Amino acid sequence: MTVRTTTTALVAALAATAAATLALTGAGPAAAAGLQCSVDYTTNDWGSGFTANVKLTNAGTTPIDNWSLGYAYTGNQTLSGSGWNGTWSQSGKNVTVAAPAWAATLAAGGSVSAGANFSYSGTNAAPASFTVNGVACNGASSPSPSPSPSVSTSSSPSPSPSPSPSASASASSSASPSPSGSTGTGTGKAPALHVSGNKLVDANGAQVVLRGVNRSGMEFMCVQGYGFSDGPVDAASIAAIKGWKANAVRVPVNEDCWNGYANVKPEYAGENYRTAVKNFVYALRDAGLTPIIDLHWTQGLYTGNSSGCSDVNSTCQKPMPGAGAATFWSSVATTFKNDPSVVFDLLNEPYADRAVSGLDQAWNCWRDGGSACPGINYPVSGMQTLVNSVRTAGANNVILLGGLAYSNDLGQWLAHKPTDPAGNLAASWHVYNFNTCSSQSCWSSTVAPLAAQVPVVVGEIGENDCAHSFIDQVMSWADAAKVSYLGWTWNTWDCGQGPSLISDFDGTPTAFGLGLKNHLAAVN
Repeated sequence: MTVRTTTTALVAALAATAAATLALTGAGPAAAAGLQCSVDYTTNDWGSGFTANVKLTNAGTTPIDNWSLGYAYTGNQTLSGSGWNGTWSQSGKNVTVAAPAWAATLAAGGSVSAGANFSYSGTNAAPASFTVNGVACNGASSPSPSPSPSVSTSSSPSPSPSPSPSASASASSSASPSPSGSTGTGTGKAPALHVSGNKLVDANGAQVVLRGVNRSGMEFMCVQGYGFSDGPVDAASIAAIKGWKANAVRVPVNEDCWNGYANVKPEYAGENYRTAVKNFVYALRDAGLTPIIDLHWTQGLYTGNSSGCSDVNSTCQKPMPGAGAATFWSSVATTFKNDPSVVFDLLNEPYADRAVSGLDQAWNCWRDGGSACPGINYPVSGMQTLVNSVRTAGANNVILLGGLAYSNDLGQWLAHKPTDPAGNLAASWHVYNFNTCSSQSCWSSTVAPLAAQVPVVVGEIGENDCAHSFIDQVMSWADAAKVSYLGWTWNTWDCGQGPSLISDFDGTPTAFGLGLKNHLAAVN
């Protein structure tokens, strides 16, 4: 909602699993008392490269401080990029994964998961052994350990949502809320996230279901010349959001302001704007709220069907990202690439289906951009281009991709899924009571099958009647499907301007917002 190359699919999971329960020895008298760990190693292999996933579990009774996991390959496997949930490095055939800042100590009974991408040719054999803190892991603990060296390691403020066509549906199923998995609402920093199958999981491999709110303002205030945000984004306002038991906040932002284009007042553009966004994102993260950075408004002169404005600048929703979006995402990725708690939402609500002829062509445009987008006169960056921009910058953060029809249609999402070497893509879906796919039968026939294969995050839920009966249905359905969702929007507009959750930034709910607040309190 707004105020306002052609490969498909995920690589097959082919992999080797090496699991060993091992003793930690030689780390001092306490370690000699019999601490144990286990290492699970798996890969997703696509022939010329693979994602390596390692899970280290402390099976002993004493914490492991500043852990460092080491192993070696026998082939020519070569580290690509920086990896995630740990500091990855390689020297020759030896690989080291050092503890990230947010998981430097591995508690007794705890585990941590990390991953990285590698290229290779020939065979891809799993490592035969592992070390922790330079000491071989070699089986059951012993009161009198005798270390056995193994691998040597080196290191507007008026929303105007448009009804949007989507897939039709058949069978219907509804269920009452039955949330499971981690909600990530602890008092510390937000969890480091990555994709595992059809789930978002934290560094320990526990599922995280995101439930929260959108915080509109940074997408329009700067380009309209008024400031950085619509209302406060200080500690008190963040505490109010947490008071609703939310665990995630989606932050819509503006391409022109971030990139520092000349049409934006200098005081609200470039480094000034980037600093404001970073400060808010980090404050959310440090409060335990998962920040989702959403490119809401982007450049491109479009005056065709369903045009929101006749302006080349980022002053309204465009059907697809323009050329500047690749620069935007490269910069955002560079800024947040060392923080996997930050999620990237590549474009708020694509609607290439309104701009090109035919649904198949629209999905090709969605993925490939450029010449695949006849009817859109500006240079289009397809989703593959934007994924490439993020990964080339060295960021392995989770990426959300909204479908067509203002993100309400996910019908061909999986068939047109961009290639991602990090394996960290999730689908973004928006649903309002006026959308085409607004019935439980549609959700069950089009969204549920996708959610069984990839994580689905409902980036926006809402209704235009100042009530909450519709979102109550959405949330109950999403809870049963273990799908994440965020309400639109944590702003104090009245219902005539679109769904507003609050009447005051202290968290006082509107009649609409009360539905979300009460539901979050019940499930979180």
